[in-house]
Amino acid sequence: MDQIGLVDRARRGDRYAFAELVRASGARLDATARLILRDPELAQDAVQETLIRAWRSLPGLRDAESFDHWLHRLVVRACIDQIRRRRRRVIEVEVDPILEPVARDDIRHIADRDQLDRALARLEPEARAVVVLHFYLDQPLSEVAAMLGIPVGTAKSRLHRTLGLLRSSMAIDEVTSTPGLSPVTGGQLA
Repeated sequence: MDQIGLVDRARRGDRYAFAELVRASGARLDATARLILRDPELAQDAVQETLIRAWRSLPGLRDAESFDHWLHRLVVRACIDQIRRRRRRVIEVEVDPILEPVARDDIRHIADRDQLDRALARLEPEARAVVVLHFYLDQPLSEVAAMLGIPVGTAKSRLHRTLGLLRSSMAIDEVTSTPGLSPVTGGQLA
């Protein structure tokens, strides 16, 4: 059965149809939550919360064709709620590949990925969500804006500002991790 048919059956209370929909979307929801939250346990909580919200709110979904979009919007909101509830909790970064691992095991690539993960972890959840949805999940900015419930112009400016913050953060990391460079000027120490 196609997704629209499953959504229609699930809206009428068919748990098996809902389970099929979850099986089809579960991996992407988990990947999205892990990228935004940077913590596998919190990501599982957010996905669980998303599925509960989805089951309860599914009868009110007007357009069955927008189910995936609606579900991703729910998971992003659940992630942001998780972060807001746990602001003081230390976030451990675990790098999980979303796609197939790269064949080469280049030390520089690992260091760059680690530096990017540290920079992403410093971002506010709303900014991190825009980056994850746009660059990691290849969503166009119009879809990102719709998922986050913000205007497209706000999504564009948030992405632009966030990329600047990421560049600055990574540049500072580069300078502070390079021996012999001044963290203030970036030049050689005497």
